[in-house]
Amino acid sequence: METLFMDNSYSVKVDADFDFKLSKDQISSLDLIKTGTNSYHLLKDGVSYHIEILDADFIAGTYTIGINGREHQAVISTPLDELIEKMGFATNSNKNIDSIEAPMPGLILDILVSEGQEVKEEEQLVILEAMKMENIITSPRNGVIKKIAVKKGDAVDKKQLLIEFQ
Repeated sequence: METLFMDNSYSVKVDADFDFKLSKDQISSLDLIKTGTNSYHLLKDGVSYHIEILDADFIAGTYTIGINGREHQAVISTPLDELIEKMGFATNSNKNIDSIEAPMPGLILDILVSEGQEVKEEEQLVILEAMKMENIITSPRNGVIKKIAVKKGDAVDKKQLLIEFQ
C-alpha cells in the first residue's frame, strides 16, 4: 500500500501559461497588506503590486484578479485537489462536460436513462459496482443523452466512455 503525504503547498496557474508552487511559509513571508474589501498591496523584490480580487469561486479554486490594472485568470489548487484530480474525480465546473467516463473499473449494474432523454444536473444515470460497492453516476449538467456506450452487465475500465451528451 502506498502512503501519500500531503505537503503544505498550493499550485498556482495564472492565465493557463504560468505555473508555480507556493508553500504556506512563502505565503506568510509575503509583504502583503489588505487595503480594502477585495484589494491588497504586495511588495516583492522591491516591486510594488496593486492586487484586486474581481471574482472568486472558492469551491473550484478559480479567481479573476487584477494586478496593477491588468485582468488575469488564476487557478489555485491544494495537494488534495491534485490527488482527487489524479484519481479521476475533478472538482472543476461541469457545465462544459460532453461525456462521462468510468471513474474506476467496475461492472455496470443498471442504466437509468436512454438515448435522447433529457436529464437534469445530479440526475442518476448509471449504477456502477466497484470494490463490492454500488456507485451511482449522476449527470454533471442539464442536457440530452446523445449516446450510451455501455450496457447492463458490461465490465468497464477506468476512464472508459459511458455516456455522451448532445
